[in-house]
Amino acid sequence: MIIGYARVSSVDQNLDRQILSLSEYGCEKIVQEKFTGTIKDREGLNSLLDVIRNGDTVAVESISRLGRKTLDILSIIQDFEDIGVKFVSIKENMDTRTSTGKAMFQMMCVIAELERNLIADRVREGLEASKKRGKKLGRPKVDQSKIDVFKDVRQ
Repeated sequence: MIIGYARVSSVDQNLDRQILSLSEYGCEKIVQEKFTGTIKDREGLNSLLDVIRNGDTVAVESISRLGRKTLDILSIIQDFEDIGVKFVSIKENMDTRTSTGKAMFQMMCVIAELERNLIADRVREGLEASKKRGKKLGRPKVDQSKIDVFKDVRQ
């Protein structure tokens, strides 16, 4: 069985592009998740690990969908191999059954983690620049008078 795994980092993001790619690849089942890839213990990933069996193939649209930390991704792929599951990344045309494919896969994992770290760096730099310009960051302060009016209306 070919089982797809589609993940985005937040509920605001859309899985449609990944689901289309996985469907076109021939996935018979697609596990979907909207959760950060920086954490290995994810509900969707755990569901995927529960349903895969020896001889199955797990497909992702891109390696970065499997995770954002190199060691986590390598660990997940090792879990697949231990069960006897093939792994395919459609975008990178990656097949972990060959020595070359496995080496390329490991390099792509490093690039996926680098990409995530660069994004985090840019966000931090942007926040710091905003602070230096005097911009207040975070949630706006609550106007207590509005809360009191709301309480009066509800009573």
